[in-house]
Amino acid sequence: MMAASEILEQKFIALTQLLRLHAQTRPEAMAVLTEDESLTYRELDLLVDRVAASFQRDGLLPGEAIAICAGSCVAYLAIFFGALRTGLVVSPLAPGSTADQLRAMLHDSRARLLFLDAGVAAHLAAVAPSIRAGDDAGWPPWSARVSLDESNCGVPFGQWLMRDSQTLRLHLVAAADPFNIIYSSGTTGAPKGIVQSHGMRWGTIRMIGAYEFDQHSVTLVSTPLYSNTTLVTVFPTVALGGTIVLMAKFDATKLLNLAISKRATHAMLVPVQYQRIMSADAFEASALSSFRMKFSTSAPFAADLKADVLARWPGGLVEFYGMTEGGGVCALEAHRHPDKLGTVGRPVAGHDIRLIGDDLREVPPGEVGEVVGHSAAMMTGYHNHPEKTAEVEWFDPTGKRFIRTGDLGRFDPDGFLTLLDRKKDMIITGGFNVYPADIETVLREHPLVLEAAVVGVPSRRWGETPVAFVVLKDGTRAKAEDLAAFVNARVAKVQRPAAYEFVESLPRSGIGKVLKRELRERPVRVE
Repeated sequence: MMAASEILEQKFIALTQLLRLHAQTRPEAMAVLTEDESLTYRELDLLVDRVAASFQRDGLLPGEAIAICAGSCVAYLAIFFGALRTGLVVSPLAPGSTADQLRAMLHDSRARLLFLDAGVAAHLAAVAPSIRAGDDAGWPPWSARVSLDESNCGVPFGQWLMRDSQTLRLHLVAAADPFNIIYSSGTTGAPKGIVQSHGMRWGTIRMIGAYEFDQHSVTLVSTPLYSNTTLVTVFPTVALGGTIVLMAKFDATKLLNLAISKRATHAMLVPVQYQRIMSADAFEASALSSFRMKFSTSAPFAADLKADVLARWPGGLVEFYGMTEGGGVCALEAHRHPDKLGTVGRPVAGHDIRLIGDDLREVPPGEVGEVVGHSAAMMTGYHNHPEKTAEVEWFDPTGKRFIRTGDLGRFDPDGFLTLLDRKKDMIITGGFNVYPADIETVLREHPLVLEAAVVGVPSRRWGETPVAFVVLKDGTRAKAEDLAAFVNARVAKVQRPAAYEFVESLPRSGIGKVLKRELRERPVRVE
């Protein structure tokens, strides 16, 4: 049996080879748990073989794609790993996408099979006639569906699945082979397919796995399996022989109960989940002493919330800043640097992160610029869109390839990166650059404010002006003029919001990102 340190030292190992290794050396070790199911490594490996054999029976060839659009379940994981074992490319799709977006993603991925559940089937019904066989685009037939629940929205998974795997022909993947196509969230427009290779995935496994993952790890998974955020902890857990505790849907109290009963050691949570967990009545720090490490990514993580997690939740806290497209990653080991909670940390080893200006040249130290990054973990490109790939690439004078993030940031003298905002979210009002994050930070300091988002809206007087959308804490009330007085005393005149809109909640993607595009589309009257 290989130790975790030996596995992580390898230049490249296919993930399903490690699954097989654990099934052979620790067959009765628990691989995955849900509320209704549990599979040992031996059982999971056998199921993955049956899935892989079923793909080969259906004539799917290495390099072709399959799509999964369903809630989190054991079958979802088995299909994902089974596809990888036969050299297929997995396209995990977000069930919360619009029907037109799902149709476009299926078209773009050229998925040969679609695995779905009843909710997704109902969602797709309106566009089903246009998902047809035999056209030039090579779309799969609408009938090429496998149902992962008890509905009749496709061939039942149990019926599709082969009884055994005796016919399975093993396929060895190379580091350069495509692993998955993950579609961007669509927060900035139409989703784009991000092609990640096996080598890129292995690089991420090695990086995350170094944070105290081993065969005794128990990882809570409460974000959806279509998200890269989720997968970056799922894969290291399996690679190193730990246990996945899979939640079908996030619930703060249920997560805390699972963490206690299963002696959880790791969890990847987005900031809004931390917010709900820390305010839950069931939260009790002493019962969470099994935690080694907690992670966060995907959305801005307020410094005061990080401080609360550090103070009351045992174990380390690491915030990752990066993109599904890859490039560069920063990590803030908050438990080691409590004085840097307003930053997203420093570039991890082997990751080159720089800042460039509008002229595409590097900015001087201490100045604001767009974040670009280079590392071994970089996407191959956007699927079927070489022109969009070129738009996010930047090359330094030596020809070194970087991925542009669209985020604006600044390095401090210690090399820690502070993010200011998305470049597209920056507000230019009266000729001045205003960063919404600065205003949002002040708003969160108000004792009645739970969360806030600031966007720029058109203004005849200023060209563009800030507007704040505010969610108040339960049971509280506030007037716009009271918030304005609080904020105006703490920000520059040019940063003052022209209006305050009170909302019950902020629109979010399935992974917790605030959808500022939707906020900008709401009717707000300003001068």
